[in-house]
Amino acid sequence: MKNNFRVILAEQRKTVAEVHKITGISKFTLTNIYYERTKNPGLSTIKKIADYLGVTITELLGY
Repeated sequence: MKNNFRVILAEQRKTVAEVHKITGISKFTLTNIYYERTKNPGLSTIKKIADYLGVTITELLGY
């Protein structure tokens, strides 16, 4: 699934490990989202990531 996770992390100078530590989302899941290998992550997962990064779900998903 296309998304802006990688771009937003770079802009904010944050890492997948930091997102994992704060949100509790597994590194495996976050890495799959980062490399756009996941087709349908759960809405609660996307919401946690967006909330932590201070962006909307729309911004995170790139719509």
